[in-house]
Amino acid sequence: MFVTKDIQYVGVNDHAVDLFEGQYVVPNGMAYNSYVILDEKIAVMDTVDANFTQPWLENVRTALGRRQPDYLVVQHMEPDHSANIANFLKAYPQAVVVSSAKAFVMMKNYFGDDYADRRIVVGEGDTLSLGKHTLTFVTAPMVHWPEVIVTYDSYDKVLFSADGFGKFGALDAEEDWACEARRYYIGIVGKYGPQVQALLKKAAGLDIFIICPLHGPVLSENLGYYINLYDIWSSYRPEDEGVVIAYTSVYGNTKAAVEMLAEKLTEGGCKKVVVTDLARCDMAEAVEDAFRYDKLVLATTTYNADVFPFMKEFIHHLTERNFQNRTVALMENGSWTPMAAKVMTKMLEGSKNLTFAQTTVKIQCALSEESRAQIEALAKELLA
Repeated sequence: MFVTKDIQYVGVNDHAVDLFEGQYVVPNGMAYNSYVILDEKIAVMDTVDANFTQPWLENVRTALGRRQPDYLVVQHMEPDHSANIANFLKAYPQAVVVSSAKAFVMMKNYFGDDYADRRIVVGEGDTLSLGKHTLTFVTAPMVHWPEVIVTYDSYDKVLFSADGFGKFGALDAEEDWACEARRYYIGIVGKYGPQVQALLKKAAGLDIFIICPLHGPVLSENLGYYINLYDIWSSYRPEDEGVVIAYTSVYGNTKAAVEMLAEKLTEGGCKKVVVTDLARCDMAEAVEDAFRYDKLVLATTTYNADVFPFMKEFIHHLTERNFQNRTVALMENGSWTPMAAKVMTKMLEGSKNLTFAQTTVKIQCALSEESRAQIEALAKELLA
């Protein structure tokens, strides 16, 4: 696949993977992207996962024709992109590795070799001429590893964005970009919003026509749409108006309260109500929704003088990713001493700019007239 006249896609699709990074469900697989820039000199941009060594090397050979590559540019050392560095350098012994200083330290750790005799160490603003194509390297530390660089080709105005602007899903999967890109971003990169903001500021100074990420499709149209979403996500602003109700329920009484609240919100004209059973959902999807919408209701039972384990895990995922700038409401259930609201409030105390609803729904065992009235009051507050 040609990205431009001189840039070819040589990546692979993985439909065998079930859990990306050992935790994210990927029903439509993953793409591990790699590119070849053909000029007076040739640069290969990143490698792919270890399970695809031969298909990738064959893609590279096909793109090269009778020529030999001069450079292997390594932007990110996570193994789904770096696993074939040693295999590539064995196949092409004259090639030189181009990467950041920290990446070469990682290469030593992964492969037992930092390629001191065949490397170019690059940092912020360094350039590499291939002929008419000049590559400029931009450091992107903690987006989302410390060694990351991204690369700008001024001739074709292409940004090779490493894991930025990536998404779950193989390239032959037909699916909405934003949904799987959002889940990917929040799950994997979400903690590093300030670092992404810093990179976006650098990118704003570049004339970009095409974005080539290491996962997901090449982006060549309506780039403002994708960049705007990244700005929203990385600044922790709500993307849409709506209420997410995330709950756990042991015997169905908390679930009944949640269903009543959802009904009242829908009847009251709430634009979007998302109800998520944390014991049965894809946790990454639940976290994605919490970051997407502007209001979150946490409903759970007191459990061992704490909160139900799935709720504790959910809140941990939120706080780990700097959850902020939202309205939060609490619903608790407890047979004798309800404590869930107190515990959840404590867990969220380090989160910035959270507005807690005045109404907290308190259930003791099952819904009562009092708790039903609290649900009515909470619905009105969330709809205001």
